[in-house]
Amino acid sequence: MENKKSIDISSEEHTLFVKHIPERKKALDRQNKVYQIQPKYRHFTVHIGKFKEFKRGLHAVLNELRGASREDVLELRINSSGGLVSEGKQFYNLIQEKFYGRTVAFLDNHAYSMGALMFCMAKRRVIYPYSDIMFHNYSSGASGKGGEIHSRVKHEGKILMKFFRTIVVDNDFLTAAEFENMLIGQDYWMDAKEMCKRKIATHVVYNGKQVKAKKYLKLLANSMDGGIKKRKKEKVEYSSPSDSKS
Repeated sequence: MENKKSIDISSEEHTLFVKHIPERKKALDRQNKVYQIQPKYRHFTVHIGKFKEFKRGLHAVLNELRGASREDVLELRINSSGGLVSEGKQFYNLIQEKFYGRTVAFLDNHAYSMGALMFCMAKRRVIYPYSDIMFHNYSSGASGKGGEIHSRVKHEGKILMKFFRTIVVDNDFLTAAEFENMLIGQDYWMDAKEMCKRKIATHVVYNGKQVKAKKYLKLLANSMDGGIKKRKKEKVEYSSPSDSKS
């Protein structure tokens, strides 16, 4: 039974909830006293808003997450229009260090720009029928002496392009050609169906259950086929004699 005690820590845009899950024992062979033990762990849930933190609240969120053990899991609930890539990279580093292979993301509504990259960082990526996502190139600015601006923009561009490519191209969410088009201004907007086709989504919440993306596409296809057949049947049933050709 779950421990109902929980902790919540908030920053300007993100909220962290922590649940402590006690050890669980499942009997595999009671006669020989063989049990499967699931050790106690913490379930971290972070609700992600804009990546635009300017106060110290984010430090508390990240500090709490960095205290995770190898049994702990991370759940991301994303509803984000994007924001600072530098902030998103902090979460990426955290996932790589503390939650590698133990992160699930839910696309509660939409994920644009940095929000899209955040969603793609998770091992298990769950969407809803009306979730949507958007990938595009970053926006940036710099000030200072001419040479400094040139050097900084060139350096940051190199780092960010490698970061973007690692997440969206290396995972086959965008093709190399699409990525190049994105760099020169193309935006990629995708609905639930497209996310499933590209395997950006691994699961979809459908009729109260999480179904695999591949199964969801089949359900959509069957639904469309059923609708077409129904419309054809209605057309035949309600056609008048004048509609018939001699």
